[in-house]
Amino acid sequence: MSVQTVLVTGAAGFIGFHLSQLLLAEGHRVVGLDSHNNYYDPALKSAREAQLIAHDNYTAVKGRVEEPGLLMGLFADHHFDAVVHLAAQAGVRYSIENPRAYTEANLLGTFELLEAARAHPPKHLLLASTSSAYGANTKMPYRETDQADHQMSYYAATKKASESMAHSYAHLYDLPVTMFRFFTVYGPWGRPDMAPYLFTSAILAGKPIKVFNHGEMRRDFTFVTDLVRGIRLLIDAVPMRSADGIVPEGDSLSPVAPWRVVNVGNGDSVPLMDFISAIERASNHKAQKQMLPMQPGDVPATWADNSLLKSLTGYAPQTSVADGITQYVDWHRMYYGV
Repeated sequence: MSVQTVLVTGAAGFIGFHLSQLLLAEGHRVVGLDSHNNYYDPALKSAREAQLIAHDNYTAVKGRVEEPGLLMGLFADHHFDAVVHLAAQAGVRYSIENPRAYTEANLLGTFELLEAARAHPPKHLLLASTSSAYGANTKMPYRETDQADHQMSYYAATKKASESMAHSYAHLYDLPVTMFRFFTVYGPWGRPDMAPYLFTSAILAGKPIKVFNHGEMRRDFTFVTDLVRGIRLLIDAVPMRSADGIVPEGDSLSPVAPWRVVNVGNGDSVPLMDFISAIERASNHKAQKQMLPMQPGDVPATWADNSLLKSLTGYAPQTSVADGITQYVDWHRMYYGV
């Protein structure tokens, strides 16, 4: 795409940081909104943002997406070409402890975004959802056209609700919307509440790691630079309303709106124990494993069908777990001084 002005919400977050870096490297103007909340160490968010604000084309804005009028003002001031909405309250387990945070950030935040986009429409509005939206589905790999009605956590429920909210605005106001369903994202600058950090930190310190469902878990582990490359290419894949309501087979395009949902995963379902083994090899340390039952709200497996992403963009994520984990462990040692 030609040089554009892009709003990235959650820009100091893990995925938002990597996406903003990619957009800036291509010469685009990025407005990055982030609340720097304390769900995890704000110092990590500040360290990410420090790299972004070194670019002349980056504008940092501090604030919460659910703050009434904040997004409306940004949309009015900047006339965004594209908007990538990554800001959200994340985490399956924390949604059991503090569901209100998810109602505010994920539902009210999405509402504020949609109202701003209605008033000042971008060429393309892209919003992050989650593979957790597939919930209790057992048919693998997950396809975007599969029914997804039985979410297992309040986090997943708010994300599925945001998909429906965005669809209604796409239909009513002809807003082009793409929803991404992310899978288990990992890589340098990753969040400290996620398994790669928790496992690597404990293994390097010689402490036991918690292995849930006695290790009988599989995840579609997606390396972060693969993920943001997929997002970047999808910015150009603007959905168009079907004139006759007929949708090609395998496409999740709505028959009544310029709206679609796209999986962005690695396209592989890796056993959790293999993931742990990759960390052991990369760190040259053996893990002490504490086997535990399944946690509430969790699912035993995830696996993305990436064929829609590939048909729309020609791209499929491809970093192996061995390569991705090596890069993560190297960064972890550097950043945390281990």
